[in-house]
Amino acid sequence: MPGVHLVLRFEDLEVEGIGDLPCLTPVASVSPMIIPPRPALANGIVRHVGDPILFIVADTVEQAMDAAETIEIDYDPLPALADACAAVGEEAVQLWPQAPGNISYVFRKGDKAAVEAAFASAHTAVSMSLVNNRVSAAPMETRVAIGSYDASSGKLLLWLSGQGVHTIREQLATHVLKMPRELVDLVAPDVGGGFGPKNALYPEYVLVLVAARRLGRSVRWSATRTEDFISTAHGRDNHTECRLALDSAGKILALDVSTIANLGAYLSPGGPGSSTNATSTAQGGLYAIPAINMEVRGVFTNTIPIDAYRGAGKPEANYIIERLIDLAAREMNLDRIELRRRNLISTYPYKSALGMVIDCGDAHRNLDLVLRVADHAGFPQRRAAAEAQGMRRGLGIACFLETARGGAGEWAGVRFRSDKTVELATGVQSNGQGHETSFPQIAADRLGLPYDCFRLIQADTRSVPRGKGHGGARSLHQGGAALSFALDEVLSKARRIAARLLQATEQQVQFKNGMFGVAGDDRGVGLLDIAQAATEAGESIDAEVDTSIDLFTFPNGCHVAEVEVDPETGWVQLVSYTAVDDYGTLINPLLTEGQVQGGLAQGIGQALFEEVRFDDDMAQPLTASFQDYCLPRATDLSNLEVAFAGVPTTANPLGVKGVGQAGCIAAPQTVMNAVLDALRPLGVRNLDMPATPLKVWTAIRAAADVQSG
Repeated sequence: MPGVHLVLRFEDLEVEGIGDLPCLTPVASVSPMIIPPRPALANGIVRHVGDPILFIVADTVEQAMDAAETIEIDYDPLPALADACAAVGEEAVQLWPQAPGNISYVFRKGDKAAVEAAFASAHTAVSMSLVNNRVSAAPMETRVAIGSYDASSGKLLLWLSGQGVHTIREQLATHVLKMPRELVDLVAPDVGGGFGPKNALYPEYVLVLVAARRLGRSVRWSATRTEDFISTAHGRDNHTECRLALDSAGKILALDVSTIANLGAYLSPGGPGSSTNATSTAQGGLYAIPAINMEVRGVFTNTIPIDAYRGAGKPEANYIIERLIDLAAREMNLDRIELRRRNLISTYPYKSALGMVIDCGDAHRNLDLVLRVADHAGFPQRRAAAEAQGMRRGLGIACFLETARGGAGEWAGVRFRSDKTVELATGVQSNGQGHETSFPQIAADRLGLPYDCFRLIQADTRSVPRGKGHGGARSLHQGGAALSFALDEVLSKARRIAARLLQATEQQVQFKNGMFGVAGDDRGVGLLDIAQAATEAGESIDAEVDTSIDLFTFPNGCHVAEVEVDPETGWVQLVSYTAVDDYGTLINPLLTEGQVQGGLAQGIGQALFEEVRFDDDMAQPLTASFQDYCLPRATDLSNLEVAFAGVPTTANPLGVKGVGQAGCIAAPQTVMNAVLDALRPLGVRNLDMPATPLKVWTAIRAAADVQSG
């Protein structure tokens, strides 16, 4: 057809020896984890809507779409499953022959015997079923990729709207293209939102490179919004049965968690970790719980694969414990704030029941402070005023614990250029967090040079030799630490040269405000002049460092939300939100506040608006556009008031704790606790996210029917 240059099928990839997309997340499964093959193009069976079958390359999008419309595919319908709980039922159809019961893995961690003993002796035990709803990151910029090939060098170059270029390159080169990674380069320019799913390797990245190599010209692909909804990894989607045991004084004795995690049709590269390894690090939240046991079954369905989404397991863990504590407070007729206060971690370092060593914090101070900032004492009057207007007002409170690190260790380099600019190269990657501001701030402070002489280099394998990219709120903890060590090395090298130029010993040389000098001597030499002198002498004060930091940091805090519910329509309006958080040392408080507020918006969205849904019969997505998938607008959010009360960590030289995921971890349970507080006088005892008007209205009517007999 006019303009069409290439049509790729699975058989074409097979001929070229293209491998399957890998899953590289190890899970300590009771029996070996099942990892089915995931080809870049479907091999005889499509396993979810959005599973690519053909790749058509044409001069224009319109020509490619015209060509696609002429292709007829002969489908034989197969039974489909969208719900993970149904997929493990005895009568469920088997989606992968190598995965009996549709189970990829069974993950267990904790002391089951100790937990059972605690429940046997408990004064009070509460239990509940919770759904952590499936969500889409829905970034402002959909996934985009441009592939090119240099025949003279044999090198492939991929430009993408992605995160973690070195990790994706390793998967592409080693596992899929099966070529030396030095022949594959990746570049991610300014990225319009990532949130985790853009860390993954996708079929389209493989296909643009294969097509570019075949055609000898660049090939561009860009997802439409609907394509992004049905092909980019989703987040969450867990069904959990959980129990909490307490003694007569309200001290928590044990937590038991059993989860069915929907993995989708394939294992995305980081998908299994979100419900297992990551969740276990924060299970139990900020509370001193002597015994914890958790079990997770990872289940295949005919849905879009799941991967890490902002928080990746930590939101799920915190949601469980905070919902259970509110339930326990009601059952024991205790104040929910007092119950939290009795159980918060009070001594540090604290080793959790699942082995995490939390180095520092002050949870009790944060709880007291958030109550004061949110004017908790004035809530009864605000509730009464709302009721006078026919509304139901509720207050929710919740604490959160983040376990931030991502991959252990990081690379950073400092390079002095002849134009007296300084390049700060880092293996971490920004996709909107403001690294271009915060990393130069660190360097300007340390080197005493003007802020505007620094240039950040990132997300380009051609100029950054290695790195572990984005994810796990690791950027300043890992990347900032690596940069700090590299700056130390720069100053050490410069001091030796300065001593020579000043005819002094290194011990006599002092450094201040970008200048080296000797006490009592008016002479001095600037750092940039030393860099130039070193270059002229065939030397360099450039530095690069690989760190081996494998410690976590533990951002934490306490949040309060107030909502008003219209009992006639079920509409929930967030009227206030207050956060008091501990992120250790703050490099840039304004960026920190923005990160918290962005995360809060996403967490509030999950609590009140967002849910990816599928048709029950054919697993057809029902939320593949913004007409169907509801993101919160500015008018849906109250003022998001954020206060900081940091305890610096010793896990890195900057004393910082990761902030990127915290708001998304804290908001869902805070908002849902507020909604249930508003609905409790109407007889509603439980509700799953999202608290949409229809769901709230239905719950109110059902409770009224029960009360009326």
